[in-house]
Amino acid sequence: MAQKYNVYGVGNALVDVQYQVSDAYIERMNVEMATMTLVDEARQTELIENVENEPLERASGGSAANTVIGVVGFGGTAYYGCKVGTDEPGEFYLSDLTAAGVGSNPNNRVDGVTGECVVLIGPDGERSLNTFLGITSEFSPNEIEADVAADSDVVYIEGYLLSADAGFAAALKAQELGKEKGAKVALTLSDVFIVNAFKERVDELFRNGIDLLFGNEAEAVAYTDRSDVSGACLVLGKVVKDFAITLGSEGALVTDSGNVKAVDGFPVDAVDTNGAGDAFAGAFLYGITNGHSPEEAGRLGCYAGSKVVSKFGPRLGADYSGQVREILGG
Repeated sequence: MAQKYNVYGVGNALVDVQYQVSDAYIERMNVEMATMTLVDEARQTELIENVENEPLERASGGSAANTVIGVVGFGGTAYYGCKVGTDEPGEFYLSDLTAAGVGSNPNNRVDGVTGECVVLIGPDGERSLNTFLGITSEFSPNEIEADVAADSDVVYIEGYLLSADAGFAAALKAQELGKEKGAKVALTLSDVFIVNAFKERVDELFRNGIDLLFGNEAEAVAYTDRSDVSGACLVLGKVVKDFAITLGSEGALVTDSGNVKAVDGFPVDAVDTNGAGDAFAGAFLYGITNGHSPEEAGRLGCYAGSKVVSKFGPRLGADYSGQVREILGG
C-alpha cells in the first residue's frame, strides 16, 4: 500500500526573515558568514535594528521545513513535525506551511515565542543565519507522531535539532519510530557548527542506523576529519548506508548500491546561497520516493539548488512537478 507521505520531516520551526546587507554592516555588527549562529532575542533585535534595508521576505522556514516544501514543489507529499507559539508569528508559520501544501499538526502550538531566523545576505550571495530558537528549543519526543511515521516513506531529521537536549531526544525518537514503522531514516548534517559542536550526538544517530545522509562538502570534511571530499566519502561509506554530498556549483556526489557517482551541477549566477542544500534534499527525496534512481534524484537536487541560489529566499518559489522529465532529459 502506498504511503500517505513521501517524507515526514522533523525540525525547528523558524520564521525566516531575510535582509540584504553590505560588507560594512557585516564588519560593524561582527557577523559570521557562511554558518548558523545561535543568538538570544537581544542580539537578534540588535541585528534587525541596525540593518540598512527593509526585509526581502518572510516565510515559514527552518532547514527541514524548506526541504519538505521542496518535496511538494516537485509533486511529492510531505508532513512537518514542529512546535510554534500561539503568537502571530506562530499563526503565520502554520498558515504559510499549509499554503505550501505541507501537512502539520496545529495542536503543536503552545504559549511562547515562535522561533525566528534572521538571514543576512552579503553582496557575494553568502549568508549568515542568526537563530533565536524560542519555543522550538522545547521541541521534544512528545511532538513526534507515530501514526505519521508509519504512513511515510522517509523520516527526515534536521541536524539543527541536535543543538538542544529536547531536540536531540526528539531526533532519537523519530529515528526509532522510523525504523520501527519501516520507513527509511534520513539525516542532514545541517551546518559545520553542528558537526563540530555536537559530533557525539551525530555519532549516536549513525550507530543507531541512518539510511541516507545529506551534507555539503565542508560538513562532510569536518565530520570525517579528512582533507578533501574524496577521503570524506570513504569514511562516510562505512558509517551510513547511502549519502548525497553537495559540491556547490560543481554538483554532487551520490551513492547508488554503494557506488559513488558524480552528478553535474547547473551553471548559475548565485545571488543568495541560503536554502540551496535544503532544496537539493527536497528534490532528491522526491526523486527516490517516486521511482527515480539516486543519480536521477541527484540531478533533480542540483537543479533545485541552482534555482534557489539564483534568487533571494530559501525556497524554489515555483511548481516543478510538470518539469521532472524535462529536467532529467537535459
